[in-house]
Amino acid sequence: MSVRFYNPKINIGCSQLSMNQSPSLLELPKCILRDWQLISQLVWREIIGRYQGSFFGLLWSFITPILMLLVYTFVFSIVFKAKWGVTEGNSNASFALVLFVGLIVHGFFADVLNRSPGLILTNINYVKKVLFPLHILPIVALLSALFHALVSLLVLFIAFIVVNHYLPWTVLLLPLVLLPLLLLALGLSWILASLGVYIRDVAQTVGIITTMLLFMAPVFFPLSAIPEQYHSFILANPLTFIIEQARVVVIFGKEPDWLGLGYYLAVAFTVACFGYAWFQSIRKGFADVL
Repeated sequence: MSVRFYNPKINIGCSQLSMNQSPSLLELPKCILRDWQLISQLVWREIIGRYQGSFFGLLWSFITPILMLLVYTFVFSIVFKAKWGVTEGNSNASFALVLFVGLIVHGFFADVLNRSPGLILTNINYVKKVLFPLHILPIVALLSALFHALVSLLVLFIAFIVVNHYLPWTVLLLPLVLLPLLLLALGLSWILASLGVYIRDVAQTVGIITTMLLFMAPVFFPLSAIPEQYHSFILANPLTFIIEQARVVVIFGKEPDWLGLGYYLAVAFTVACFGYAWFQSIRKGFADVL
């Protein structure tokens, strides 16, 4: 991120608050709207900066998921001869689509969490600026990761149409399925971003945890393949329910578990509120530590 993208004259409400006058939880939605131009500029810089200097540039965001889809298809459906039982033919393409849904969900969640501990540390120049709203940095990281997830979803939809010659209408429900995960990721990002300032080991710990979440979620295997006595461990993974429901609406063409999504949304909203409150409560010490 570069300070030249920030113009304090653009957003007059929340961006003019001092560090001791940061917006409250109730004021946060209004402040995000007021600072939206700043947020969008930083998000776009994050997206472009990831591929800056490369020959294909932003096209890599489209090439990468295609290559990963082909690689995982070859490794798991041809080398390991893994089966999922989604279709009668158990085709390699069908297995790849089911697998890719889980990879997209995990990839988004891991991208947000892995970057969170370093958000403040890599933007020390913003900490010293009284006018800069530090609480938007996790939002920027979330939206940047969401952009890449949406590109991967586009690849998934195109592949699904090529294989099955249609796209179920239930894909329109996917944003509702992913919404609780977005709130959960944002809340955890606020917590990790603040902890990363005081405890530098957080980044390494989070990297290990996100890797564990990948293999402890039904990404490479169906939940039915796990012995029943271990289901509680898999279901405790925050990604398990979202991955399963994302497959329901995208692959199986059915409506999600609305009651389960309601419970998940309530918990995720609580985590988001706590995460923001936690971030605001300890952000006053950032400048002293850094």
